[in-house]
Amino acid sequence: MAGDDRGASGREDERARIVEAAYRCLAASDGASASVGEILAAAGLSTRAFYRHFGSKDDLLIAMFRDDADALTAEMRAVTAAASSPADALRRLVRGTLRLTSDPRRRRRVLVMVSEETVRAKGYAAERARIDADAEGLIAAILAGGRSAGDFPGVCDVAADAGCIGALLRQAVDEQLARPSRDGARAAADRVIDFALRAVGRCAGRP
Repeated sequence: MAGDDRGASGREDERARIVEAAYRCLAASDGASASVGEILAAAGLSTRAFYRHFGSKDDLLIAMFRDDADALTAEMRAVTAAASSPADALRRLVRGTLRLTSDPRRRRRVLVMVSEETVRAKGYAAERARIDADAEGLIAAILAGGRSAGDFPGVCDVAADAGCIGALLRQAVDEQLARPSRDGARAAADRVIDFALRAVGRCAGRP
């Protein structure tokens, strides 16, 4: 059993080395392209090691996207669960999501995950739709809770309203990735929050 545990640990480390090497290679090429050979050279691993974990480079890229997307969803669930009110939860979700565009390390990873190389990968559209649906599900839960509590009287259709706020948030993220500025992420978050809270019938200045 102990030997199996060590083997599993070794395989996890091997996979992590490939993924981190892929991030480095794609970031160095501005997301344009990186071959499996280049990634393995950066990781110091063999072709056999790669195919122990991934069937193709597309599989690697989709796995990277999925891992980062699921980590963000889990982070936003925790952030919103700790909120003091539905309005606070919405603020936390918007600010936390847009913070991805201003933190240097996380921004580099996001840029790799929305690069031409990744977007072309087989399965990307389905994974992107899944993470967008997860984000809108979080927003919908906040709106439903706010409506039940009487905090969001303007919410009529939870799913439709969540979709609109989610689309606005995605647009703000895309704009900040394309045209970054020192205060851009905070200002963009404030604009999304102001609009969203007014739309659901909550004054943006209230807690």
